[in-house]
Amino acid sequence: MSAIGNQVLVAAEQWIGTPYRHQASRRGVGCDCLGLVRGIWRDLYGEEPELPPPYAPDWAERSGEDRLIAAAERHFVTVAGIGAAEPGDLLLFRFRPHYAAKHAGILAGPEHFIHAYEQAAVIRSALVPAWRRRVVGVYRFPEI
Repeated sequence: MSAIGNQVLVAAEQWIGTPYRHQASRRGVGCDCLGLVRGIWRDLYGEEPELPPPYAPDWAERSGEDRLIAAAERHFVTVAGIGAAEPGDLLLFRFRPHYAAKHAGILAGPEHFIHAYEQAAVIRSALVPAWRRRVVGVYRFPEI
């Protein structure tokens, strides 16, 4: 595991148990999947590189834009797919083939990832085939 991957994973694990709250990004108080990534970014680098605009729960179905992937490509290092992923890497998921990527998580090892699970909290989940086949982008946090 790279040094940055280890730092990301340590930060992500501190968010476990944070309740799910749409558009929130405060460890221990509430976050959604994007808020988790934003919070880890702040833990590592301080200020966020950009703030997301307000978004509705169904933004990916209505917008027609792949905003998560576009933002990841602006601020993260692209990894050549899940086979090259390392712990601490950002995973982006697409739930339906023709919709935008709508979910994000942090790879916690070869078989697990950490994410904000809707109507629950930030949890560690198994990266089972149903999740793995929905991965559409893998990105590494930039070195500090």
